[in-house]
Amino acid sequence: MILGNGLVVDALVLTVVLSLLPLGTSLVVGLVVAVLQAATQIQEQTLTFVPKVVAVGAVLWFSGEWMFAQLVEYLTQTLEQLSSLPPSGL
Repeated sequence: MILGNGLVVDALVLTVVLSLLPLGTSLVVGLVVAVLQAATQIQEQTLTFVPKVVAVGAVLWFSGEWMFAQLVEYLTQTLEQLSSLPPSGL
Protein backbone atom coordinates (compact mmCIF):
# COMPACT_ATOMS: atom_id res chain seq x y z
CA MET A 1 0.00 0.00 0.00
CA ILE A 2 1.29 3.42 -0.92
CA LEU A 3 1.20 5.99 1.86
CA GLY A 4 -0.87 9.12 1.38
CA ASN A 5 0.42 12.16 -0.45
CA GLY A 6 0.22 14.11 2.79
CA LEU A 7 3.36 12.46 4.11
CA VAL A 8 5.30 13.24 0.95
CA VAL A 9 4.17 16.85 0.86
CA ASP A 10 4.93 17.26 4.58
CA ALA A 11 8.41 15.78 4.04
CA LEU A 12 9.14 18.16 1.18
CA VAL A 13 7.89 21.19 3.09
CA LEU A 14 9.93 20.19 6.15
CA THR A 15 13.02 19.76 3.97
CA VAL A 16 12.60 23.22 2.47
CA VAL A 17 11.95 24.86 5.85
CA LEU A 18 14.93 23.20 7.56
CA SER A 19 17.33 23.94 4.72
CA LEU A 20 16.18 27.55 4.37
CA LEU A 21 18.07 28.85 7.42
CA PRO A 22 21.58 27.59 6.54
CA LEU A 23 21.21 28.18 2.82
CA GLY A 24 19.75 31.65 3.30
CA THR A 25 22.53 32.54 5.71
CA SER A 26 25.14 31.32 3.25
CA LEU A 27 23.52 33.36 0.49
CA VAL A 28 23.41 36.58 2.51
CA VAL A 29 26.97 36.22 3.81
CA GLY A 30 28.20 35.37 0.29
CA LEU A 31 26.55 38.47 -1.16
CA VAL A 32 27.95 40.74 1.56
CA VAL A 33 31.46 39.34 1.10
CA ALA A 34 31.17 39.61 -2.70
CA VAL A 35 30.17 43.27 -2.43
CA LEU A 36 33.08 43.93 -0.07
CA GLN A 37 35.47 42.11 -2.42
CA ALA A 38 34.22 44.10 -5.39
CA ALA A 39 34.58 47.36 -3.47
CA THR A 40 38.10 46.58 -2.28
CA GLN A 41 39.18 44.60 -5.36
CA ILE A 42 40.53 41.79 -3.16
CA GLN A 43 39.82 38.50 -4.94
CA GLU A 44 40.80 35.85 -2.41
CA GLN A 45 38.77 32.62 -2.41
CA THR A 46 39.15 31.97 1.32
CA LEU A 47 37.50 35.31 2.06
CA THR A 48 34.23 33.90 0.77
CA PHE A 49 34.58 30.40 2.19
CA VAL A 50 35.55 31.06 5.80
CA PRO A 51 32.80 33.58 6.66
CA LYS A 52 30.17 31.31 5.10
CA VAL A 53 31.34 28.31 7.12
CA VAL A 54 31.40 30.32 10.33
CA ALA A 55 27.95 31.84 9.70
CA VAL A 56 26.33 28.53 8.74
CA GLY A 57 27.96 26.84 11.72
CA ALA A 58 26.56 29.53 14.03
CA VAL A 59 23.09 29.19 12.53
CA LEU A 60 23.18 25.41 12.94
CA TRP A 61 24.47 25.79 16.49
CA PHE A 62 21.64 28.11 17.53
CA SER A 63 18.81 26.53 15.51
CA GLY A 64 19.90 22.89 15.68
CA GLU A 65 17.69 22.08 18.65
CA TRP A 66 14.62 23.49 16.90
CA MET A 67 15.50 21.63 13.68
CA PHE A 68 15.91 18.38 15.57
CA ALA A 69 12.57 18.90 17.33
CA GLN A 70 10.87 19.42 13.96
CA LEU A 71 12.38 16.21 12.62
CA VAL A 72 11.34 14.23 15.71
CA GLU A 73 7.80 15.61 15.47
CA TYR A 74 7.56 14.61 11.81
CA LEU A 75 8.93 11.14 12.53
CA THR A 76 6.46 10.68 15.39
CA GLN A 77 3.54 11.68 13.17
CA THR A 78 4.73 9.38 10.40
CA LEU A 79 5.09 6.40 12.72
CA GLU A 80 1.64 7.05 14.19
CA GLN A 81 0.14 7.06 10.71
CA LEU A 82 2.02 3.89 9.80
CA SER A 83 0.81 2.11 12.93
CA SER A 84 -2.81 2.93 12.06
CA LEU A 85 -2.60 1.20 8.66
CA PRO A 86 -4.27 -2.18 8.42
CA PRO A 87 -1.92 -5.16 8.09
CA SER A 88 -1.23 -6.36 4.58
CA GLY A 89 -2.57 -9.75 3.58
CA LEU A 90 0.70 -11.46 2.69
